[in-house]
Amino acid sequence: MTSMTAKGDRRAAFRFIVCLGFVSLFADMTYEGAHSVIGPLLKDLGATATQVGIIAGLGEMIAASLRYFSGKLADKTRAYWTITTLGYVLNLIVVPGLAFVGSWQAAALLVVAERTGKSLRGPARDVLLSEATEVVGHGSGFGIHAAMDQTGAVLGPLLVAGSVARSHHFGPAFMWLALPAVGAFVALLFARAVSPHRGTPPAAPKQQNIPSVFWVYVGAAGLLALGFVDFPLLAYHFQKNSFTKPEVIPLLYAGAMGVTGLTALIFGRLFDRFGIQVIAFGIVVSLLTLPFGFLGGTTGGYIAVACWATGLGAQDATLRSGISQVVSMNKRGSAFGSFNAVYGILWFLGSVTMGLLYDHSIMGLVVFGSIAQLLSAIVFIWIRRPLAVATAAK
Repeated sequence: MTSMTAKGDRRAAFRFIVCLGFVSLFADMTYEGAHSVIGPLLKDLGATATQVGIIAGLGEMIAASLRYFSGKLADKTRAYWTITTLGYVLNLIVVPGLAFVGSWQAAALLVVAERTGKSLRGPARDVLLSEATEVVGHGSGFGIHAAMDQTGAVLGPLLVAGSVARSHHFGPAFMWLALPAVGAFVALLFARAVSPHRGTPPAAPKQQNIPSVFWVYVGAAGLLALGFVDFPLLAYHFQKNSFTKPEVIPLLYAGAMGVTGLTALIFGRLFDRFGIQVIAFGIVVSLLTLPFGFLGGTTGGYIAVACWATGLGAQDATLRSGISQVVSMNKRGSAFGSFNAVYGILWFLGSVTMGLLYDHSIMGLVVFGSIAQLLSAIVFIWIRRPLAVATAAK
């Protein structure tokens, strides 16, 4: 009977993870489709490389900062589904609006608004997801979710590429993205229907404090964010130097998202077997994005996109898994929110710094990003034992 119950729990957990995966698949079709051409769109609207770096980073910083508060709100109210739903509704409204902007300032406001919706839903959704990954394995569960997420990230840029190829303009493509935005909302309704806890999940045993090693973990992730180049700046460089035609840029992004989904599955399994140190390999690969992307030619650019995608896949599968492993359920909203706040602020600072360096010293950009990521890899390797001790004591 116990075995049958365990199998039933695993099936229910897996079904829920897949349903939430479809929510993220459609949502990422919307967001990543837009994200694939934000850099070129801003350039066409008159933005400089520095302004593109500031806009890309500012959106992430505001979104991440708000996640700190939305995570706290999720833990306090335990209204995980309500908060998650509101975030996806905002996504449905904002992205198609980019089709109508007439200035880079207006586009920047909508980019920040979209990031706000993602920040609102992120911690609450991750708490719901982490409860299911307790049953199937954090690395495997988050890896499956990330792979489905990245499937949408492939399809979205392909949709955009088709629109750009037809119209030779970026604006109309955003209207097509309203379709997957609606799909994300509908899929969310299905996910709630199959959830093991259709209302509020039961309270977990209380953990008095978030373990101190968690903050070292957050610092290591922050260093990684500081040195991890944002795709809009990479795409800006490709277009400025005529490495590819405009319609090829979203195709490159779509390919990158496919690589990210595949590597997320691989790194998720590796995480369950070896722990957080596996991210160090992903970081070493991702830092190669910088020399290949900014110092190489067209071929180097293609290699850079593959390295960038591999690093992102490693992050998607392992960073949330590590938090779920060491922090108890009742503190995870705050933990996810705090993690994303620090990560996003340092992503912003890194994006601004690399945007400024791009305008003055591309070699300086490469050195800055590489050093930050190497330091992150070293800390992640060092922290594996303290994390194991904190997990055992949870």
